[in-house]
Amino acid sequence: MVRTITGLFLFLVTVLPSCTDGDRWKMAAEIEQSISQTSFPADTFIITGFGAVADDTSFLNTEAIEAAILKCSNSGGGVVYVPEGRWHTGPISLLSNVNLHISENATLLFSTEYKLYLPPVLTRWEGMDCYNIHPLIYAREASNIALTGKGTIDGQASNENWWWMNGNPDYGWREGMNNQKISGRAQLLGFEQDQVPVEERRFGLEGALRPQLINFMNCNTVLIEDLTLRNSPFWVIHPVLTDNFILRGVTIESAGPNSDGCDPESCNGVLIENCYFDTGDDCIAIKSGRNNDGRRWSVPSKNIIVRNCRMADGHGGVVIGSEISGGFSNLFVEDCEMDSPELLRVIRIKTSDCRGGVIENVNVRNVKVGKCEEAVLKINLMYEPRENCRRDFPPYVRNVTLENVTSQQSRYGVYIIGLDSTVNVTDIIVRNCTFNGVDEGASITGAENVRFRNVSVNGKKIRN
Repeated sequence: MVRTITGLFLFLVTVLPSCTDGDRWKMAAEIEQSISQTSFPADTFIITGFGAVADDTSFLNTEAIEAAILKCSNSGGGVVYVPEGRWHTGPISLLSNVNLHISENATLLFSTEYKLYLPPVLTRWEGMDCYNIHPLIYAREASNIALTGKGTIDGQASNENWWWMNGNPDYGWREGMNNQKISGRAQLLGFEQDQVPVEERRFGLEGALRPQLINFMNCNTVLIEDLTLRNSPFWVIHPVLTDNFILRGVTIESAGPNSDGCDPESCNGVLIENCYFDTGDDCIAIKSGRNNDGRRWSVPSKNIIVRNCRMADGHGGVVIGSEISGGFSNLFVEDCEMDSPELLRVIRIKTSDCRGGVIENVNVRNVKVGKCEEAVLKINLMYEPRENCRRDFPPYVRNVTLENVTSQQSRYGVYIIGLDSTVNVTDIIVRNCTFNGVDEGASITGAENVRFRNVSVNGKKIRN
């Protein structure tokens, strides 16, 4: 049963979680302190010294850039320097101890010649392990790597290039064209359910599974700082099984389908700060593998800090899921601003009984919201109800706290969709919050121990 109270909140009150505010945020400080920092020798390798040519649309700099990266790594590490100019290139692979520095007024422009992104490489696509089209920037089993500088990385995706593969006419797909829905995605979902060996899950261009702009696989100690990232074919930044990851001062602008801003998957120790997100999907989405693949690895994401970020367009501001079968713990979001009529939710948890797993210890404070379309907090345990999968893996969500959050317009303040048969959402606290311009108050089902303390809705104080 769904209970909706217009302009008011439904109270389901029993016991508060035992962890105190001080303990929770002390944990955030300890997590930040534990994240390893990148460090590079001063040696600099300028790409022009390896044959790179700027501002020539007929020349690809792939070999020159990769030669500089290889020389830098083999020499003990340092900085591969991209000077001012527009540098056309194909896919690039980073190696250990290399900082690829894209200087101010420099742009890496990635070719839209699809065949350059073959052969496929090991990656995850929507939480499923496979060999797929080479990401535009890729690293595998590398440590101490960075992308820095005031320059721009442009994937050049558009309705004419890459985005149409989604299969949506709004993004350029037309009848008779290939797309991921009728090609690779359905096949990969079947491989995942049947647990076909990963070596046999190989997709080329015929699969239409668009590549990530940046993908790190099994890496450690990674920094992305100060850059502008634009027009990704698919997810923008996707670290997988990558610990000690810092994203700082980065602007992400990608309006295409599934253009998630940053998707840390099965990662431990992540700091995202001072970034701007304007995306075609979730701004930040935390993952840990889909269904059987996520359970097979059983590597949760954990210990993630998001602060001083701004979110504009996106399906969600900070999101957990949906590919979250490995579980998640310890999220800390603070001092962020979110505002756009195209922003659907602020804090979002999405999962299902296909996924399973435990999501716990989510902490949000000091967030200012202008407009969001649906809800400030949405928890949905019945996401993608038509997915073809085994449905005997109930998910759990517990210990979620929102405090000092203000919003000016939304349909709901809190929207919780639990399971029909069991109560698997527990210990939700909303405290010292002001929600204005709320159309329908709260809708809560399948949850226990939901508390609202010192909460104002449309100018009316809610009493305990």
